[in-house]
Amino acid sequence: MAEGTGPLDRLLDSRVKVLSDVEVNTDEVSIARVYDYFLGGKDNFAVDRAACAAMMEVVPETPLLAQANRCFLRQAVRFLIGEAGIRQIVDIGSGLPTAGNVHEIAQEIDPATHVVYVDNDPIVLAHARALLATDARTTVINADLREPDAIFGHPETARLIDFSQPFAVLLGGVLMHLEDEEDPEGVAADIRGRLPSGGYLLVSNTCDTGEPRARELTRVFAESGMGTRCFRTWEEQIRYFDGLELVEPGLVPHNRWRPGPDFPAPDNPAHAMHIGGVGRKP
Repeated sequence: MAEGTGPLDRLLDSRVKVLSDVEVNTDEVSIARVYDYFLGGKDNFAVDRAACAAMMEVVPETPLLAQANRCFLRQAVRFLIGEAGIRQIVDIGSGLPTAGNVHEIAQEIDPATHVVYVDNDPIVLAHARALLATDARTTVINADLREPDAIFGHPETARLIDFSQPFAVLLGGVLMHLEDEEDPEGVAADIRGRLPSGGYLLVSNTCDTGEPRARELTRVFAESGMGTRCFRTWEEQIRYFDGLELVEPGLVPHNRWRPGPDFPAPDNPAHAMHIGGVGRKP
């Protein structure tokens, strides 16, 4: 094979082309790019890194929380495919492609699994389309969490998801960015209502534990334009699962949700500030 023509080279080349083809506002913080930075990615800009620095000044373990959220997501996907028998996933607010993507984890267990990624960030969409160009079982669509009809009514979603059969919806770190007036509980209820019996809902978010640092981080999130209510309480967030059967161990800090051997710093007390859970529709 000629130098520079392997799959990785083609993907890297496509990413360079993406940045030249996609119109990106580099003056506003992007949630996806902030997350990318904390996971060690390179698809971020100075404005995103400045926001990350402000977060780490308040809570130095902030990158640890992002890594833990990713580990939780991977473990939950392994449960959904390997134990619960789910073969269809809709990942809303999927973020930039990174090592151990949802479709890679799922299809490693069962190659027939279908995955629909949903995001509204132009860089996310372009990179994901480049990555998934030859994968007929996985797609990415441009849609917003606030408009579930656009997600579940999209032709690509209908192509890959059989709504009469159990499927899982992943809401990893996205409801936290909705303001109260955007009704995150109502959005979660709308999505729960679309699940058939045997379907699953995954939710993870930062959590207000009463710790002063969490409130300081809330201030930084708000000043960066990522939301003023990112740290809701456990009592507020458990309502996202109304009517569902919580999978053990429930809605808990990520380091307590079936952690794998790759979980970062499992005993770090900062993990209490990020929680996740999975619920099954009876």
